[in-house]
Amino acid sequence: MSLLQLTRDGHVSIVTIEKPPANALNYSLIVELNEVFEALEKDADTRVVLIKGEGRFFSAGADIKEFTQVKTLDDMHERTMSVHKIFRKIETFEKPVVAAIHGAALGGGLELAMSCHIRYVATNAKLGLPELNLGLIPGYGGTQRLPHHVGLAKAAEMMFTSEPLTGEEAVQWGLANAHYPEEEIFERAMAQAQKMAAKSPLALKAAIDLLRLGDAPNLKETLESEAKQFAQCFQTEDAKEGITAFIEKRKPVFKGQ
Repeated sequence: MSLLQLTRDGHVSIVTIEKPPANALNYSLIVELNEVFEALEKDADTRVVLIKGEGRFFSAGADIKEFTQVKTLDDMHERTMSVHKIFRKIETFEKPVVAAIHGAALGGGLELAMSCHIRYVATNAKLGLPELNLGLIPGYGGTQRLPHHVGLAKAAEMMFTSEPLTGEEAVQWGLANAHYPEEEIFERAMAQAQKMAAKSPLALKAAIDLLRLGDAPNLKETLESEAKQFAQCFQTEDAKEGITAFIEKRKPVFKGQ
């Protein structure tokens, strides 16, 4: 692996995103993430998985520059569905998956974190879905998972304004479990993960299976709809303008085309 590092502390396996400077989620990283979780699924010594980011951020989002290399709607839809597949694998993983978030979890980074069972955040972290700044929508499950955590109205506000929550606000809104000073976030998250790892793995699996019974029965279909809408937005002139403006570090001018 070149973009992820896998280490272990007791029965806790630690997956570290190592793609500086922003730990952006490109297609290669998604492929590696899938391979890691396939391996951890079969690893009896792993009872809990903790995901964190190296450097300044947990993950500042998808790799926008890579978007410029995708030429067709079908290609974007296929890539988006591959992300849905691994995020759903994490969401339904039979071992607890904990996200330790510092710096920022934005766009795809927050969508990855929302796929985890539990989120611990730095107090000053930024969590948000700013895709509408690019003329796009959240495409990796954000439109479906964020309302589950913060409610429909707050999810709408976060997406429509692109304004993030702080770590402290994320806890208040139910998006995260607890917030800690940034210098303590990994240590605190690991302490909680170790408590989980001390439990019976059979009981943990049963608890996860039962918690997932509350999933929306049509989640597969709604995620498919999100992927289609994301790909369609990607084909618009507004999306081209938003992506170009992001790369050029300027404010986009959207024309509704």
